[in-house]
Amino acid sequence: MTSLLGVSLPVLAAPMAGGPTTPDLVTAAARAGSLGFLAAGYRTAADLAAQLDRVEGRFGVNVFAPNPVPVDPSEFRAYARSLQPEADAYGLNLADAAIVEHDDDWSAKIDLLLARPVPVVSFTFALPEPATVVALRRAGTVVLQTVTSTMEARAAAELGVDGLIVQSSDAGAHSGTFTPAVLPRDVPLPDLVRAVLGVAGLPVIAAGGVGTADDVTAALEAGAEAVMVGTALLRTDESGASAVHKAALAEAAERAGLAAAGDESVLTAAPEPEDGGLVGIGMWSTVDTVLTRAFSGRPARALRNGFVERHHESAPSGYPAVHYLTTPLRRAAAQAGDAERVNLWAGTGFRFAGGGPAGAALERLVAKA
Repeated sequence: MTSLLGVSLPVLAAPMAGGPTTPDLVTAAARAGSLGFLAAGYRTAADLAAQLDRVEGRFGVNVFAPNPVPVDPSEFRAYARSLQPEADAYGLNLADAAIVEHDDDWSAKIDLLLARPVPVVSFTFALPEPATVVALRRAGTVVLQTVTSTMEARAAAELGVDGLIVQSSDAGAHSGTFTPAVLPRDVPLPDLVRAVLGVAGLPVIAAGGVGTADDVTAALEAGAEAVMVGTALLRTDESGASAVHKAALAEAAERAGLAAAGDESVLTAAPEPEDGGLVGIGMWSTVDTVLTRAFSGRPARALRNGFVERHHESAPSGYPAVHYLTTPLRRAAAQAGDAERVNLWAGTGFRFAGGGPAGAALERLVAKA
């Protein structure tokens, strides 16, 4: 796989849609002998084309394959109303928000990637049509598919892709599961790699919860030919993650370290506000991540914060409708530095996410590989 991808470093930079992945981050990965993936999700084809112009070196592009999860209109309206107290803090009206359903400019992006072939394309959320895979491979593109189970791996192998990105439930942000109505099983990444290798007969890239060189070594020893990391790069210089996201990761890492050392004060809930505002547990009353639909209607792993505590149980399944419902609130919260109402995507290895150059972060992860 490393030969096929043209890399010397067996740790790749995962695509992180919504802003964290930038052309500079992808270029930094290439300069380190790795491979980064532009994240086409939530971008128009025109936006993606502009990013293609800015990347230097060998790289890939990740595309969300259409797998809509229609939302129940009554559940959507009830959830929108429940979020209105959150929105009031920023003068937003979510209670009357319209249901938005679309395919993320799918056809136009595929047309672009066929007209301007890139070295590697990966798909997430679902399988593309067989004709799409054939056309991309004929254009000279290596085609990869994200899978989260042996069943998905078998289907991807039958499709004729070149390799698999095996993602465990420990991964940050959205799970690539084909069946988002069901939360992915909690299987350790090395075990999932072994299981997929046993049924698919394709080279594997391992992803999910990787934060240390030992994690990389474990995945490679399980049979993966490379490892992919995302959360480990969120705080790097080239990351486009918001300032509040980076600060939250740093604070969570510090708190997690204190908790591991036995300082129980980090688990003390925040006091109830005296001004009649929203009652939350406080951003740092817990130091873990949770797989939740609260932000997008699709399973995604984030640091536990007030929004998750208040809405995790009531969030309906419905993507992309719930994603677009909460987008204005999350954007306003990020701009205000409000860590309680923003999606703090993070995998279980969040405590090891550090700053500095992305290339150095990738190189540190292969110290024992």
